[in-house]
Amino acid sequence: MLFTEDAVGDFFEKQVEKNHSNDFLVYPDRNLRFTYKEFNERVNLFSKGLISLGVSKGDHVGIWAKNIPDWLTFMFATAKIGAVLVTVNTAYKIHELAYVLKQSDMKFLAIIDGFQDVDYIETIYGLLPELKTQERGKLKSEEFPYLKCLIYLGQEKHRGMYNTSELILLGKHTPNEEFFTIKKSLNNQEVINMQYTSGTTGFPKGVMLTHRNILNNGYYIGERQNFTDKDKVCLPVPLFHCFGIVLGVLAAVTHGATLVMLEVFDPLMVLAAIQKELCTAVYGVPTMFIAEYTHPMFELFDLTSLRTGIMAGSPCPIEAMKKVVDEMYMKEVTIAYGLTEASPVFTQTRADDPIEKKVETVGTAMPHCEVKIINPETGETLGPNQPGEIMCRGYNVMKGYYKMPEITKETIEEDGWLHSGDLATVDEDGYYTIVGRIKDMIIRGGENIYPREIEEFLYTMTGIKDVQVIGIPDEKYGEIVGAFVIRDDEADITEEDVIDYASTKIARYKVPKHIFFVDNFPLTASGKIQKFKLREQATELVKQAKEGNDIL
Repeated sequence: MLFTEDAVGDFFEKQVEKNHSNDFLVYPDRNLRFTYKEFNERVNLFSKGLISLGVSKGDHVGIWAKNIPDWLTFMFATAKIGAVLVTVNTAYKIHELAYVLKQSDMKFLAIIDGFQDVDYIETIYGLLPELKTQERGKLKSEEFPYLKCLIYLGQEKHRGMYNTSELILLGKHTPNEEFFTIKKSLNNQEVINMQYTSGTTGFPKGVMLTHRNILNNGYYIGERQNFTDKDKVCLPVPLFHCFGIVLGVLAAVTHGATLVMLEVFDPLMVLAAIQKELCTAVYGVPTMFIAEYTHPMFELFDLTSLRTGIMAGSPCPIEAMKKVVDEMYMKEVTIAYGLTEASPVFTQTRADDPIEKKVETVGTAMPHCEVKIINPETGETLGPNQPGEIMCRGYNVMKGYYKMPEITKETIEEDGWLHSGDLATVDEDGYYTIVGRIKDMIIRGGENIYPREIEEFLYTMTGIKDVQVIGIPDEKYGEIVGAFVIRDDEADITEEDVIDYASTKIARYKVPKHIFFVDNFPLTASGKIQKFKLREQATELVKQAKEGNDIL
């Protein structure tokens, strides 16, 4: 029997009853804190405000924002009224945002000013000039026919958009009846969240996750860390990922714990937050932890309150794990593995596992999840220590990809088994180890990058005849993006031209770091491009350049 069959909103209200005076959400950099009760009251006002604006059960409502305090208000507000929260990567630029707006059939979108080098307001007006002339909440766009309303998460006023103050005011003047009626109608098997993940099809796919998927997954993730209502979880990872929403927020909520939030990752701010709030857990990808314990001011902070946490997103170096355990006092740190399509975790180490298991494996199968390894060619289930594709089946498997039934069928077998595309082994004790990838994926600092998506984008640049994108090993990020380009006849584009073109239109982490111009690609006898040879070639070229005083 699963932990809960509640919808997220109902479950949260039960936690409010039990933990009403406990801190739920803390932003230590500005001393902002909400108890469970205070936060729930704000969520209810947001929910009713959204109803007043015309949000209905099942509507797709996007959020494009860093980890601001009202990100979570928005998440729980949409959950309570049965809207589907579409999370938009903060690094996206105009090309990617336009795709997600269209593909998701998004009806409402909440945004902030911007993030890093992307001005969200400018980007939105670039896509939707009609906002400046049409009535708020009644947008009519030929290019984005579903989109009706923009909400600015802040106090400033922007033409054509509602802001936070107005949303709350609307909530205060909206009767409770419709809100209560919608809440009672919710089923935990309904989709609550849609996250976009890239794929071999070349464009991101909307992964449909239900209340049941993510709420239960969050609970079992917290159980592996021995969470209670006394825990305080420092969360510097982005909320638009499952890492933030499920491993972080829902693991804490299901145990009545406190979330200690940071808007963006900064190693010094993480260390300060842990000390100030006496955090018992902290999350991150390996590069985050390395940035923390190598920070020149690391020794000045008292981290003895730490006990556990999660390191995930990319393989963990053994030296990094030793430092985290010994110098950050995280004796019970855990490693998690999964994919967005699995809500996301289906194997995880336990708090009391030996350090060797935490470094060399990704743990054992989660409760109520079946895991197996198959021969990718024959489908035969393999035994211990035989490498093959790792698959899972259980409550956590997604409903499917939005409006992509054929790709959904390829990913989920008729009997419910989900393909991961990753190669793994399992030992006699049931611990799984990831050994490679069937998918041609690049992992840069915890971000999954699919070459096909970048290749499709680069084809839109004048002067490029053909392009192949590969991952190049990198000490800092694990891998970086490289591109082999065949120019059009008579084209004279340079490496800088390609990088500049990409930098203005796609997320920074996807922009190729190195461009190699070639006349042709290495091929197999059947005419298939040998990407492994391109990877070897790129690795050698980058190495030679570094030895020659970092020409590249």
